[in-house]
Amino acid sequence: MSLTKREIAKKVAEKIGATQTDAAAAVQATFDIMVEELANCGHIELRGFGVFEIKTRKASVGRNPRKPEHTVTIPERKIVKFRAGKELAAILEKA
Repeated sequence: MSLTKREIAKKVAEKIGATQTDAAAAVQATFDIMVEELANCGHIELRGFGVFEIKTRKASVGRNPRKPEHTVTIPERKIVKFRAGKELAAILEKA
């Protein structure tokens, strides 16, 4: 099961007693701030939930399984890594 941004906004609206429009704006603003911070190579620490951080994946050589003699250079790139916090990790262990 996956949860969409719209469903998150709906649950937030129910939980705090706000309109879905206000909750959607708050959720979007939160995601916008997170994207800005990650785009500036920062990291986001949400105590009890986890940490989002930017890591650099090294350049590597890739191969087509159907034609292994053909190699492709995969350039270095930045990726977002997530590490679960203690509380979230404990909940996931029980699930």
